[in-house]
Amino acid sequence: MPTRLRYPHLPKAVEYAHIGWDFLILAAVIINLSLLLFDSLFLIEPINQAIANIAPGFHRAYDTAVHSRFLTIDLIFVSFFIADVLLGWAVAIAERRYHRWFFYPFVHWYDVLGCIPLSGFRLLRVLRVVALLNRLHRLRLINVTRWSIYQFFAKYYDILLEELSDRIALRLLGNVQQQIKASDSLTERVIERVIMPRKTQLIHEIAQRLEATAGQAYQQNRLAIMAAIDDLVSRTLRESPEIQRLHRFPMGQTASSAMQASISSVAQRLVDELAQGMHSPAFRQLVERTAESGFDSWLTVDDASAKVTEQVLYDVLEMLKEQVRHQGWKDRYD
Repeated sequence: MPTRLRYPHLPKAVEYAHIGWDFLILAAVIINLSLLLFDSLFLIEPINQAIANIAPGFHRAYDTAVHSRFLTIDLIFVSFFIADVLLGWAVAIAERRYHRWFFYPFVHWYDVLGCIPLSGFRLLRVLRVVALLNRLHRLRLINVTRWSIYQFFAKYYDILLEELSDRIALRLLGNVQQQIKASDSLTERVIERVIMPRKTQLIHEIAQRLEATAGQAYQQNRLAIMAAIDDLVSRTLRESPEIQRLHRFPMGQTASSAMQASISSVAQRLVDELAQGMHSPAFRQLVERTAESGFDSWLTVDDASAKVTEQVLYDVLEMLKEQVRHQGWKDRYD
């Protein structure tokens, strides 16, 4: 089944048909509200008498054609508005506009309530203009973001939303801090419920990271390590009394140089073998066994370590609260 999109891409002709229908509904709403207002004023005796004196022909025609049958006329408008809701619902289902077919009346609640034949509810249908403006904006026929009234309301809506979210975040962080201070076994519970169930994975991750870090460091510094080994062997042989005595013999200098080269080569080969051995399963098992043997001792908790852990958590939350207290909207709108 294709993914349901809230605003699927529709042909321009369909979009323009929606716009035309929205304008028709808005015109019907304006006419209906105007009739409601005028008929309400018509019921007031001084206004009724004034209309009769100023335009007696209009008064008789309105009283006969409209006022006496106003309930029927109003029910025609209500039927038209109900048909609009049902037609819009069917079109939304056909266009897969919402995630579920029954979302339409909840999204367009103002249209649904506007079908109630009470003037207060009829006013909600004026909100149809918001949907119309949104559609025109999506078609790039207008750009509401450049309107002063939109920028005014968007600014203060952003400020209000940020202030509310900050107050909620501060309350939540404060409650967490109180829980940390009130708890006597937070560290133990973190170790028992969070760390220990993942002990094997953590040890495996530690071994992998050590292996990767050591191997990468060796490859990046191999030339420097080999030069340091060669320098160490050379300095050791120069400072050795036995080698110094060897220099007194014929060919002693040559033998000393050969010995230095051999020892340096052996040491460098040994380091290379050790570096390659870091990637072997045996080395990884050795690291994992070492980490496992010290894991429990690392997690040993006493009163001092528990207080340190809780204080660290408390201070981190306090830092977050300070960040939340900063009113970012002042930076954006100053």
